[in-house]
Amino acid sequence: MTTLALARTDTDADTLIAEMGVRARAAQRRLALAASETKRAALAAMAAEVRAAAPAILAANAADLEAMDANPAFRDRARLTEERIAAIAAALDDIAALPDPVGRVLAAWTRPNGLKIERVATPLGVIGVIYESRPNVTADAAALCVMAGNAAILRSGFETLRSATAIADALRAGLAAAGLPQDAVQLVPTRDRAAVGAMLKGAAGGIDVIVPRGGRSLVERVGREARVPVFAHLEGLVHVFIHAAARPQMALDIVLNSKMRRTGVCGAAETLLIDEAAGEQLPGLAKALEEAGCELRGDARAAALYPMAPASEADFRTEYLAPIISIAVVDGLDGALAHIARCSSDHTDCIVTEDGAAAERFLTEVDSAIVVHNASTQFADGGEFGMGAEIGIATGRLHARGPVGVEQLTTFKYRVRGEGQTRP
Repeated sequence: MTTLALARTDTDADTLIAEMGVRARAAQRRLALAASETKRAALAAMAAEVRAAAPAILAANAADLEAMDANPAFRDRARLTEERIAAIAAALDDIAALPDPVGRVLAAWTRPNGLKIERVATPLGVIGVIYESRPNVTADAAALCVMAGNAAILRSGFETLRSATAIADALRAGLAAAGLPQDAVQLVPTRDRAAVGAMLKGAAGGIDVIVPRGGRSLVERVGREARVPVFAHLEGLVHVFIHAAARPQMALDIVLNSKMRRTGVCGAAETLLIDEAAGEQLPGLAKALEEAGCELRGDARAAALYPMAPASEADFRTEYLAPIISIAVVDGLDGALAHIARCSSDHTDCIVTEDGAAAERFLTEVDSAIVVHNASTQFADGGEFGMGAEIGIATGRLHARGPVGVEQLTTFKYRVRGEGQTRP
């Protein structure tokens, strides 16, 4: 797709997005009828094109990085390497291997009058995905949409538009090689923020649902302006709670991995909660985090157990996406549940404990999209859930919740078969 020099006017953005919606709708009608093997062949071809385009993708990414803000976490999210491109292609192959979600009979029954009724999975239609500077989302979102019979209109963060364009070009080449319409995957070819507003208005009927993947400012804008349904993806205010019955070594391993494996992902822990009865574990955990390069901010009870900067209430409501963690000492499980209910963004929360009853209560009472017992919060990822990849982690409560994979990108219709029945 050729990058356009779009003037900064809402009218031009509306026209551009509406035209993309028309092409997407036509492509989606064909894609919705494609056989499973055709879609699998397309995904395999898309993966092959990404591998072949690796030099061009890396060159585009280098240009993006050169012009980018120096924030380390931001740059890490945006950076591509040969290994990361290989992982992008591997995710396409993984999605191709998933069961086709379209056409599944979700339920079937026969009424007393003989009517046979089926509820059958169908594509959602045209999905608009608005995401910030994570180039891999270009491929993940496109592939998941294709496998679920949907067309995708993708709006990348402007800082990585070159990288996203190089990836999208490869994906579209793969679609063409498999005989499917290239317009099933379209990348918005402009940095103009007015294009986001045009997508949120629904592209003159061309977009059926919006998936935002980014920080609070993006999600709040989507909430204010969207005129089509939204799969909400709020920030990841992720908690790890060390219960009194936690094994110290397990707690240490989980906390370090949850926070420091990659600090810029939405499943990274931002708050560490320590049961008062497990307070003796805090110095060891805090020292290990510091040695790994993490800045500590704690409440008064935490700071009394290990020296650290004071944490404000705002710290406990901040998604750092950086090597910073807030620490609080709480009054047992009840205190942890109260803190999470007050500060969580309903993304992912974890308990570390050998007490089965405490774990079950945590898993039942914490109302987040993902709740974890004795494992790193960085498993909050569609690929790790066996979904091949994800568009994002939905934190809302309607239609999709948690990792949004191929099944979540379908809706359903009812098929009713009769033999001449009429209603009295």
